[in-house]
Amino acid sequence: LLGFLLAGIMHAFIPDGWYTKYLSGNTFRSVLNAAIFGVPLPLCSCGVIPTAMSLRREGASKGAVVSFLIATPQTGVDSIFATYSLMGLPFAVVRPIAALFTAMIGGTFVTLGDKNEEEGEKADGARTYSEQPHLSFWDRCLEALQFGFVEMMEDIGKWLVVGLIVAGLITVLVPDSFFEIFKDNTALSMLLVLCVSVPMYICATGSIPIAVALMMKGLTPGAALVMLMA
Repeated sequence: LLGFLLAGIMHAFIPDGWYTKYLSGNTFRSVLNAAIFGVPLPLCSCGVIPTAMSLRREGASKGAVVSFLIATPQTGVDSIFATYSLMGLPFAVVRPIAALFTAMIGGTFVTLGDKNEEEGEKADGARTYSEQPHLSFWDRCLEALQFGFVEMMEDIGKWLVVGLIVAGLITVLVPDSFFEIFKDNTALSMLLVLCVSVPMYICATGSIPIAVALMMKGLTPGAALVMLMA
């Protein structure tokens, strides 16, 4: 619930132009900024696409957009709190760090391959805070609550329920000894989990109970982290 509230506050009080101001330019700094901006945003792998398209139109570089696309679906303020609650502090710390570094690597590769991007592609019409419709403090508070506890609940809530159902099925149907064969081969277990996780459409929060259930069945923590990222 705290994660949903923070998501609403970020949506209501941080203007769009403030983000894009720091994402333009074909530089490593813009890639880093995009990764930092993307990590706390609670958007799924589909919901992040229109946001990234908007950033690109407002002047964000290609590398920054790719960095944002990689970092955002992996985690968010809601999933960080949920990860801490269900899996403990180490996972809650490592998960956003992993999202940050993988996003920086992907964005940097795009930046290095796109050094000839013309400066003219940068948009100079990004909105600023003063150009947004004037809303009072209380109106913004209501907007934050509307976004966090209505829109975000509608977007993420169903996937959290799906994750809980899948976790329950795993707990009941998967034998306790199934993952014991991977205990001495961490690389093999990571590869298996990676192949299974990539095509799955479960949001960053909904994947947490699945990872917990698999760890209870004997999956290594490293392989569980791979599942959370993928």
